[in-house]
Amino acid sequence: MADTRLFSHSPVFSMAQSADLPGDQSAIVALESAHTSGVYPKRPLVIVRGQGARVWDATGREYIDCVAGQGAANLGHAHPAIVAAISRQAATLISCPEIFYNDQRAQLLGRLAAVAPTGPQETRVFLCNSGAEANEAALKFARLSTGRPGVVAAVRSFHGRTFGALSATGNKEYRQPFEPLVPGFSHVPYNDIAALEAAVGDDTAAVILEVVQGEGGVHPGTVEYLGRTQELCRARGACFILDEVQTGYGRTGKLFACQHYGLQPDLMTIAKSMAGGLPMGACLIGPAVQGIKPLTHGSTFGGNPLACAAALATLDLMTQRGAAGETLPERAARLGEYLLGRLRRLESPLIREVRGLGLMVGVDLRVKVTPILQKLQEMGVLALPAGATVLRLLPPLVIAPDDLDRVVEAVARAVG
Repeated sequence: MADTRLFSHSPVFSMAQSADLPGDQSAIVALESAHTSGVYPKRPLVIVRGQGARVWDATGREYIDCVAGQGAANLGHAHPAIVAAISRQAATLISCPEIFYNDQRAQLLGRLAAVAPTGPQETRVFLCNSGAEANEAALKFARLSTGRPGVVAAVRSFHGRTFGALSATGNKEYRQPFEPLVPGFSHVPYNDIAALEAAVGDDTAAVILEVVQGEGGVHPGTVEYLGRTQELCRARGACFILDEVQTGYGRTGKLFACQHYGLQPDLMTIAKSMAGGLPMGACLIGPAVQGIKPLTHGSTFGGNPLACAAALATLDLMTQRGAAGETLPERAARLGEYLLGRLRRLESPLIREVRGLGLMVGVDLRVKVTPILQKLQEMGVLALPAGATVLRLLPPLVIAPDDLDRVVEAVARAVG
């Protein structure tokens, strides 16, 4: 039985635990444990290589990766087109701030505007380095545009760990150690139209929501709820912000999850898989958002040519049709339906519900998820929690159907 302390919220392994690991892993864990910040719960595993939907540890053991860089590896690991794009651009120009124009950035801005749900003819884009930064930008732009202070977010939401994004995040465990946070934020139950209508008023600058709550338990929004949110924001002069940091780039079976619902947000945030695994984020800005002027916001590394080149290659891969005649988002829709179907047919008293959209899947359990994650790792499958009792699966969109079968078999054994 694996030591449950290794999956607890203790910051690092003890030296005794690291010494118990085999060979090269022990030395790596000891060095990292000696100097890491302490903010990450660590698993007893040293990942040194990845290819497609597989990763390998320092001993050479192979795993099916349903963590996928916490959703940043939708294209899998070491995709040759991303590697080639990064290599070419790294030998050409890596850094170029937005006080200068750049060829890679210009192309990316045009491509993003062309696919943006915020409106292809009028969309503007703020480029940054992460989902939290993208959400910070969206919140600032909403306040700037409306002249209002209030922001309504959802219970169980996750929007990042910087002060503004954390203020929008609905998880008290993340928020309370850093209070007081940014004033003006309130939280209402997700998928509750009446609560939302009561919360949005004349002082509301924005409503910010995830299309599918990821870390909050993999809860998809209903068509009625998300549609009414958009209507309410339009009627009351608030900005409608969609956080697609985790749901974007094919994860749910569309390039962006809001396309399942026919939504047109005023501001939309993206990151994670945007640049094929390199750090990158963006805030897409629709025509209703006004008042953005030079020096109101900025980022030293945002829109750097290296990340832009990788992001262009990522968009190419997302829109190309493969041998089966389908795009990667279409493949994710098909495989996601298959995975959800197989998981829903599992007969286990430990499973309360299986829910998700595309290849964003949550298995809601009647027990704590940590021991299940440990069992899966022992069986060669890496997965994530989404709260205390939800098993979250975020496999790369390139995963083979046979690997999905292995994942389901491992889950069946873990909950059997």
